[in-house]
Amino acid sequence: MYEKDPIKIFVVEDDAAYSNFLKYVLSLNPDFETEFFSTGKDCIDNLYKKPAVITLDYSLPDLRGEKVLKAIREFNPDISVIIISAQEKIGTAVELLKSGAFDYISKDEEAKDRILNSIKNARNKSSLIKEIGRLQQEISVKYDFEKSIIGNSAAIKKVFENIERAVKSHITVSITGETGTGKELIAKAIHYNSKRKEKPFVAVNIAAIPKELIESELFGHEKGSFTGALQRRIGKFEEAEGGTIFLDEIGEMDISLQAKLLRVLQEKEVTRVGSNQAIKLDVRVLVATHRNLQEEVREKKFREDLYYRLLGLPIHLPPLRERGADIILLAKHFLDQYAKENKVSKIKISTEAQSKLMQYAFPGNVRELKSVMELAAVLTDGDELRTQDISFSSPLNNDSFMLKEMKLEEYIYTIIRNYLNKYDNNVLEVAKKLDIGKSSIYRYLKEMEQLGI
Repeated sequence: MYEKDPIKIFVVEDDAAYSNFLKYVLSLNPDFETEFFSTGKDCIDNLYKKPAVITLDYSLPDLRGEKVLKAIREFNPDISVIIISAQEKIGTAVELLKSGAFDYISKDEEAKDRILNSIKNARNKSSLIKEIGRLQQEISVKYDFEKSIIGNSAAIKKVFENIERAVKSHITVSITGETGTGKELIAKAIHYNSKRKEKPFVAVNIAAIPKELIESELFGHEKGSFTGALQRRIGKFEEAEGGTIFLDEIGEMDISLQAKLLRVLQEKEVTRVGSNQAIKLDVRVLVATHRNLQEEVREKKFREDLYYRLLGLPIHLPPLRERGADIILLAKHFLDQYAKENKVSKIKISTEAQSKLMQYAFPGNVRELKSVMELAAVLTDGDELRTQDISFSSPLNNDSFMLKEMKLEEYIYTIIRNYLNKYDNNVLEVAKKLDIGKSSIYRYLKEMEQLGI
């Protein structure tokens, strides 16, 4: 299930005969890297070698098993300690397990199988811990904002400065910007670079939740509190305890619920629907919107007191059209991503194609640029994008086409289907228009048929 690298095992046993027995048992598996000690002190002195598993005799000549276990736990609680003892006192076993022992095994005829099985389980635990650590490190690197947020423009550097300020504090942050500018990416960068990064990051898109369900979704509900509430459910605020909640599209929240959100923010506590018990919270709040909340306040669509409560540190994401040469940096980044994910050679952008990109307004911002570059990478026949590979207009004659969130293959299928409709299913003509081979069109048609598109 997990990694199969050699696992380092310490065997702490003063009985020479039983030590030889364990040496034989563990030698059956070539993946075990084993070291033997006859005293508790020797084991403790060698913990710097970082064993993953320790089999520990409970009755050693110098230290009792519980004292050695305590020292190991203080050094590194992730080390799995398997107590092996001639004693069969249930009380002793229970106390040791409560103190952090991974397992307790009696020295009997079944010991061999139990030891091997326990080490196997301990190994899985050790590998899982490493995997979690790796993923946490990966997340930390992924949201290193100076690497994950691409750009050198003055506008984006201002964003970097504000992210640094946000990371160093617990202040509420309000992120504004047009659709597709990357507001959630900014929120994640703040969370995963802050002191709360080990705790949950919970994102909620207010616009995607029906009005009648938002209160339950955010604050939770008790069983039977309304029709369909078949069991207790904790809300998103409780899920984010100790961490960060990101309320995306906060401007879409119905004004009738805004007062309840304001109370949660002021009191730092939440009450589930159908309950009178307040639950204390330690949650950082980040919000985002593409709307002008000041204008919403003036039009009485957004509470003024909630607006000032949420304002905190404002971070405005500039539209892509105002970021100058960042467009080319991002375009190259998306092409490199495409090449890596699809295991193809890197694709360059010709000077003429770069000029075409710079002249376009990108109403869908970074999200649209990513879609445009991925599609261009699919349509190009060489290792350099030309102007004809880059298309901003939709065959659907729909300005919102590139703003729709579809998979890349779905974009391709849509384009080919509409070109075929436009040119009366003349595959040769469509191949010329899209500058791709006829075989590619036939392949896509076959895939569409299989998918029922």
